Amino acid sequence: MSTQALFDSRGSHKRLLLINSSILTAYGLYRYEPLTAEAARCLVAEAQRAGDDICSAVGHHSTAVLMSRLLGIVVPASRIAVEQAVGERAIVFRLNRRPPEGAILSEAQLEAIGYELGLLTRLADEGAEPG
Repeated sequence: MSTQALFDSRGSHKRLLLINSSILTAYGLYRYEPLTAEAARCLVAEAQRAGDDICSAVGHHSTAVLMSRLLGIVVPASRIAVEQAVGERAIVFRLNRRPPEGAILSEAQLEAIGYELGLLTRLADEGAEPG
């Protein structure tokens, strides 16, 4: 995986998003690939060194606590809506199976279900060819 810095649509500050679903927030071309916890920590460290914003859109407290432990940073629970800009990367926390409707899971329950991390990168707008 390239560690080349990617700029968001504003062209100045970059963001590394933290999300708890592999949701596509806008039409466009994306790449979604597996990510180890170690590689995720490296992405976070790279973003911190570059002075990039790390934006949490992790909406559940227990998931935020678990991601904090995995990434080695404080991940606040935040139920904000984000739209991923072209060039932005997102570290995705994805459960291995869907929980029952309305369930609010504890950290232990998240661990029991199992999860994986992924890297979601928005490559281009709808209809555009990646550069």
